Amino acid sequence: MNWYRADLHIHSVLSPCGSLEMSAKDVVKTAKNMGLSIIAITDHNSMANCSVYQKVAQMYGLTFFWGVEIQTIEEIHIIALFENEIVATEFDKELYESLLPVDNNPDFFGDQVIIDENENILRFEKRALINSSQWTLDALINKLNKIDCFYFPAHIDSDAYSIIGQLGFIPKDYNFLALGITATCDIDKFLERHPELAGYYLIRSSDAHYLEDIGKGYSEFYLENPTLRDIRLACQKKGYIKNVTCK
Repeated sequence: MNWYRADLHIHSVLSPCGSLEMSAKDVVKTAKNMGLSIIAITDHNSMANCSVYQKVAQMYGLTFFWGVEIQTIEEIHIIALFENEIVATEFDKELYESLLPVDNNPDFFGDQVIIDENENILRFEKRALINSSQWTLDALINKLNKIDCFYFPAHIDSDAYSIIGQLGFIPKDYNFLALGITATCDIDKFLERHPELAGYYLIRSSDAHYLEDIGKGYSEFYLENPTLRDIRLACQKKGYIKNVTCK
């Protein structure tokens, strides 16, 4: 068993609000420099860049998870992570079809770039990824429960696009194994405001849109192997997760 430092919420050049400096090599090099051993790319409503970032991460010896930040029709962000590429790809197709048929406005939102491992631009995604899926939160959770993935609400301490910001509470019926928090969340103060969340495990991530933010927030997991299965197990055992914020 070892401790693994993981940043499970990082954006690539595909996210319209992300910087074009977030190429695969630069993201991975920065993650290595920050001492991370596990990363996940979690762009808005698409996993189109995951295969390339996975390839580069493996070249540098990092464990990589396919991921996506899904926005429900209630404007709630949920992070879903996958170890099985086939399951991830099939889910990605279904998610894409659930998006509103609205084109991206790159002048307003930014470009949505799909690249190869050498930073060549393969194409620009035209459909606006920044919008909500047409899935409700309830419909999304039902879909995620039927496939092999690990999911949790993103940045619950944020007012924008969080489950608490939108609903005001965490529905207990969904039985979340963990909840996501921002890099700067003061856990003690947050739990003072939300004592009902004291029993949940918290996963801190950077939600990095720029290289300088990668690894500023991360969690350490005590794992036998760096797999999602073991991360799930860690979320069920007291003392197997540590939340860290870099200053």
